[in-house]
Amino acid sequence: MVSLDFATRLSRQQKRLIFLAIDMATIPFAIVAALLVTGAEYSQPGITALSFALMAAAGLLSHQIGLNRIKLNSYEIQGIVRTAKFAGALGALAFASNLLLASVEGWQFYAAFTMVLMLATVAIRMILREILIRLYRRGNDRTRILVYGASQTGEQLAMALQSDESLQLVAFIDENPTLQSLMIAGLPVYAPMKLADLVEKERIDRIVLTLPSASQIEQARLAYKLRGLGCEVHSLPSFATLLGQGALGSKATPVAIHDLLGRGHLSDELPTVADSYSGKRVLITGAGGSIGSELCRQISGCSPKSIVLFDHSELALYNVHKELAELTDDIEVIPVLGSVTDKAVVESVLLKHGIETVLHAAAYKHLPLVEDNAIAGLFNNVVGTKVVADAARKARVERFILISTDKAVRPKNVMGASKRLAELVVQDLASRPSDTRFSMVRFGNVLGSSGSVIPLFEEQIARGGPITLTHNEVTRYFMTISEAARLVLLAGSYSRGGDVFVLDMGEPVPIAKLARQMIEASGYSVRDEANPGGDIAIEVTGLRQGEKLHEELLISSDMLTTPHPKILRVQESSLSEIEVANAVRDIRLAIEGYDDTLARSVVRQWIDKDAKRAETDGAPAIS
Repeated sequence: MVSLDFATRLSRQQKRLIFLAIDMATIPFAIVAALLVTGAEYSQPGITALSFALMAAAGLLSHQIGLNRIKLNSYEIQGIVRTAKFAGALGALAFASNLLLASVEGWQFYAAFTMVLMLATVAIRMILREILIRLYRRGNDRTRILVYGASQTGEQLAMALQSDESLQLVAFIDENPTLQSLMIAGLPVYAPMKLADLVEKERIDRIVLTLPSASQIEQARLAYKLRGLGCEVHSLPSFATLLGQGALGSKATPVAIHDLLGRGHLSDELPTVADSYSGKRVLITGAGGSIGSELCRQISGCSPKSIVLFDHSELALYNVHKELAELTDDIEVIPVLGSVTDKAVVESVLLKHGIETVLHAAAYKHLPLVEDNAIAGLFNNVVGTKVVADAARKARVERFILISTDKAVRPKNVMGASKRLAELVVQDLASRPSDTRFSMVRFGNVLGSSGSVIPLFEEQIARGGPITLTHNEVTRYFMTISEAARLVLLAGSYSRGGDVFVLDMGEPVPIAKLARQMIEASGYSVRDEANPGGDIAIEVTGLRQGEKLHEELLISSDMLTTPHPKILRVQESSLSEIEVANAVRDIRLAIEGYDDTLARSVVRQWIDKDAKRAETDGAPAIS
């Protein structure tokens, strides 16, 4: 590496002087070579004078036309053109000077001198360039690249990266049979059928698509297919497009999801909650999840005394703890790895850290997964809530807030039923004398949360579609993660005990309309019967087991106001203490026996009883 260190330590001026000296030193070599080739007769004094004169002229001319200022990495076509001008000018000057010095007889010598000078100047630079590139590449782990598309764009990419020390182009792939087996930019061109073998044999790290004539949808579909080979896949538009002359500017800029939903940033309208959590010790279960992590961020801005992060996912807990540790210097952040179903751990954490507020966000929430894994869903969502709520009451925690969902309202699936049973557990504890104020927050779909429909649609659009829709008439309520977290924190400050808080989320959103708007906002068109040539289709797959066409936020219509007009307090009927105890006992028995049929039967029994109680005690609907 001595040579490389020496080269990198040279200043720009020193490098220019070296190339100036090389250009001057090439003159005597070219003269001797031309004499040997042509066998021309010459006079010693004349040829010596000619050499010195041409060396001086070479130095001046090299500086004048900037030949010594061309970087080796950039010495290609333009550098060779300048070298040709340099050699031609010096050859003409040598021929003219012969009229005065009479140094060499015959025009053949001057033609040979010009050719040798040009070839020698080019050869020296190309050799030095290759040596420099090899020195830079020595010991470097280079990214190996396969170019899909031997078009002009692909060839330009290959030429542009020839001198890159971190990237190595290996070959081209192209569907055109006339290009296969040819060499383009020094690289072989293969058929797509050999792609998988090439990736494995050549240890390809990245595939770059250079298909400017293909639509973005076609490229997205191809990229999605190629990622199955285990490589990174990137798409490169034509260089004309990169400069704004192609179709890059023709695609519409995607609008914000808030605009598509027809609502503004409600979180900007919600009051601050810092006073309710300032100086408090707060425990957040499910701290690594979508809602839990946002609660952590917002709580950290309220100047609490400490935040205990509780999660059963090691990676999720690590990520949220790392983020909070970097954001907060004066707040104690304590990560606890454990399950909410572990009574001993939960009780120990509450007592050890003197917890004053519990935000219970831990839950299994993915509807199809919980439907297929009813035992696990009920254990985590029902028994876990019971364990944490009982421990909070025992530890005399000031506030306990359960994060619930609109799917708990008249549930038709195991996930929704498990959340409604969790609500009943909390409502039961709220009805008993206690130092803890229990409350619940119920909201609809959260934008950007894991498993929500909008990230799914974005992923499907990115890979070229189709978008999958369960039913043309399905509707959902939406809110942002920030709004959801703020609502949870406000509920804690508004709680009187046993309350269910809901957010005025406006009208439910038709998912079919949202899918169409997201496609069009991304610059594409919907492919349907009216537009068979469109870009992305919307496929209706049918409602999943337990899925409802329209979600609800309220069981009864008995709503009360709160200090904020966008937040409503709902008073709903609940099961008695004995009934809740029996429901939890029955669920525990089904879990202990791992009896899925019994578990579903128990859930249905108590959810039906709860629904009948609501019908009996509920207030008449408000028109």
